[in-house]
Amino acid sequence: MSQTSVLTGTMEPKESVVNIVHVIYGLHTLSLIIGITTAATVVGAFIFGLPSIAAVILNYLKRDEARGTYLESHFDWQIRTFWFGVLWFIGGWLLLFTFIGIPIAIIVFVLLGLWFIYRVARGWLRLKDKRPMYT
Repeated sequence: MSQTSVLTGTMEPKESVVNIVHVIYGLHTLSLIIGITTAATVVGAFIFGLPSIAAVILNYLKRDEARGTYLESHFDWQIRTFWFGVLWFIGGWLLLFTFIGIPIAIIVFVLLGLWFIYRVARGWLRLKDKRPMYT
């Protein structure tokens, strides 16, 4: 059973849920590494890679277990990272269909890849410090 923290007024999460959040960040990191070290792109590996897809599925399956804890913000952070990434990917992909949009699409994909790296690193570091994400 979770306990309420005297300092923050929020519930302390179960250790098993903390471990799941670490696994999810690890799966996203694996996708980023695949994108960096193979012929795949960072963006492509993050959105279409099996590790990230598994991570998002875990997010949705386990997020109710984090309600009322600082982990709730991590679940929201991870889910938003994935879905906002999908939206920006679609926008960049649409830009590829116009000659003038190709350079802009390349910039969008590069920035999106860097944004993915930032979001995963930032979230995992705050999780390590047992701090919530700002959402």
